[in-house]
Amino acid sequence: MSLIGRLKANGPSGFGYGSTASQVTDGIDLKGRTFLVTGTTSGLGFETVRVLSRRGARVLATARTLEKAQRVAGKLGTEVVPVVCELADPRSVREAVRTVRQNGEQLDGILCNAGIMALPKLEQAHGIELQFFTNHIGHFMLVTGLLECLSSHARVVMLSSSAHTMAPKPEGILFNNLSGERGYHPWRFYGQSKLANLLFAKELARRWVGTGRTANAVHPGVIRSELQRSMPAVARVTMDLAAPVFLKSIPEGAATQCYVATNPALKNVSGEYFADCNVAPSTHASRDPELAARLWEVSERIVAGLT
Repeated sequence: MSLIGRLKANGPSGFGYGSTASQVTDGIDLKGRTFLVTGTTSGLGFETVRVLSRRGARVLATARTLEKAQRVAGKLGTEVVPVVCELADPRSVREAVRTVRQNGEQLDGILCNAGIMALPKLEQAHGIELQFFTNHIGHFMLVTGLLECLSSHARVVMLSSSAHTMAPKPEGILFNNLSGERGYHPWRFYGQSKLANLLFAKELARRWVGTGRTANAVHPGVIRSELQRSMPAVARVTMDLAAPVFLKSIPEGAATQCYVATNPALKNVSGEYFADCNVAPSTHASRDPELAARLWEVSERIVAGLT
């Protein structure tokens, strides 16, 4: 636990900054439940799969290639099922959806953990800025494609970030510049993608009112992980130096998504934003129902135009 973690008290949930994924799931029996987790080859995703499977769950673990997904399953046991899903490739996402459907899977939860961060230069997928496409559109395709596979009490957990506060202001989402060609900034566009994750959870929760299903977004905390691989070398070195004092460990970082996905007390909690395993404040834009609805409609149009 970092020094900051030792100094911070737990919140109303009984957990907090320094809680780990193992601690927040202690005593929870997940036998008979199936979860799908994206981005599982390392870091938060790998730890999430490890903890969920340790509690008895069957976990569909996605990675960009079959070899990488099989490596995760090989390390964590027979209850971990490898699935290929490259979120920046619509064909790969559709194939993942097809695989899950054809296998007759019933999912009790989808944890949208994968993502890319702060690409130093503009990159695109299908004419859309790559962070927005990978972090939001890829997950939008995956989750909406698997709606018929969700159990009546399923939970969708979107990995957002406090970086959603960096999204462009006042717009929140630059619908007139989703390509990034009219101006690009690494952190603003990362923040936009994380705001999109939060808005997607909000709109999904609104559509699920009264169904028994829930959708929430989480901030894992600032963690040293593979997510920083695109950052400049100087920034990565700075994070390494700061880690013992200021950064969460990977088990601490995975705690909030595991807590939101499994804790019985959250059975009817939906449309919230969590940090440190407790409901947390978020920006005005993240709570704008009209912005959330518009993002859903635009996302549907983008997906419909993909080949």
